[in-house]
Amino acid sequence: MDRGMVTGNYAAAHGVKYARAEVIPVYPITPQTSLMEKIIEFINSGELDAEFVPVESEHTAMAVAIAAEAMGARSFTASSAQGLVYMHEMLFVASGMRLPIVMCIVNRSLGAPNSLLGDLQDSLDIRDASWIQLYAENAQEIMDMVIQAYKIAEDKRVLLPVAICYEGIIISHCMEPVTFLDQQKVDQFLSDYCPDHVLLDPERPTHVQAILTDDAYYMEYKYQQQVAMENAKLVIQEVDQNFENIFGRRYGGLLEAFGTEDAEVVLLTLGSISSTARRVVRDLREKGILIGFVKLRFFRPFPREVLQSLLARLKGVAVIERDASIGSGGVIYTELSSALYMNEPKPKIINYIVGLGGREVTYEALKVLAEKTLWMVKTETTVQPIQWIGVRGLS
Repeated sequence: MDRGMVTGNYAAAHGVKYARAEVIPVYPITPQTSLMEKIIEFINSGELDAEFVPVESEHTAMAVAIAAEAMGARSFTASSAQGLVYMHEMLFVASGMRLPIVMCIVNRSLGAPNSLLGDLQDSLDIRDASWIQLYAENAQEIMDMVIQAYKIAEDKRVLLPVAICYEGIIISHCMEPVTFLDQQKVDQFLSDYCPDHVLLDPERPTHVQAILTDDAYYMEYKYQQQVAMENAKLVIQEVDQNFENIFGRRYGGLLEAFGTEDAEVVLLTLGSISSTARRVVRDLREKGILIGFVKLRFFRPFPREVLQSLLARLKGVAVIERDASIGSGGVIYTELSSALYMNEPKPKIINYIVGLGGREVTYEALKVLAEKTLWMVKTETTVQPIQWIGVRGLS
């Protein structure tokens, strides 16, 4: 297979091309724009046979994707930050109609104040929209997961849209080496999109997005989405294994973990910070320090059962995340605390909020947090469980 250097956005565009997406509506927003520009290049060069639909807003972009998918066309779009917020209403329509749309969310901090750099606040803000959410670490994972996302979303046990999230500028605009894929193998893996749930079919008239009143079936619809999201846990594992069988690469499904069997403490991360945290953990383990690593890949569905099993016997978990739910802690910390609430004994969970607005998170900083967490659990020191790291003016 060929190798080359591409940005995260270009890697995503290659994934869309490999998946043979058919309808691509978009409204540009930094740092997503170069992703769509690359897709336009593929269409103009004849490498991708797709309908590119420029629209007047992100709200309309998702509306067009919904309409295309309801007609049985594989669709793709992308957005960031305020654009994703503007799209918010239609996200619920896409998932409620059970349409397997794939979208890249190129994470950018939400204003005000405005920033062109990325934290994960924008995508985590839509956590209740019934979209499957994956957080990619690098360009290779983005490319591969665009393809896997269609396989997951289109599975009849799931039929939910998928968002592939990765930090703007930090990943979207930085060059990384990737291994390109063989189109024939991608076609073998993904197969043609032939849905039997197409909603808009003149030969089979149906009422789309009905208004339900009184004691109608709204609750049953919502429960079906819950079942589909739970089904996705198994489907994600199956798709990851199938991808390895064909391409020789596997990501671990819902999460990646190592060193948890004998660890006292683990670092739990998602997104680009995972690369640095993994290196920190490996270096500390080479020195005989019992520390483990967990990279949370899927936030929805949240891998509750797997995390309960992995973390039950640990003394401490350092949740390092590039987001904050103001008035509470980090979003991942809150979810993990809920998942481990019934565990006895349960580890001490320390939440480190880092890197908001794209602020750099260094190897040295993560090493300090790892050693700090180890010291706290060994000495049984009582500490504030939610800590903001790297804030100017704080000691």
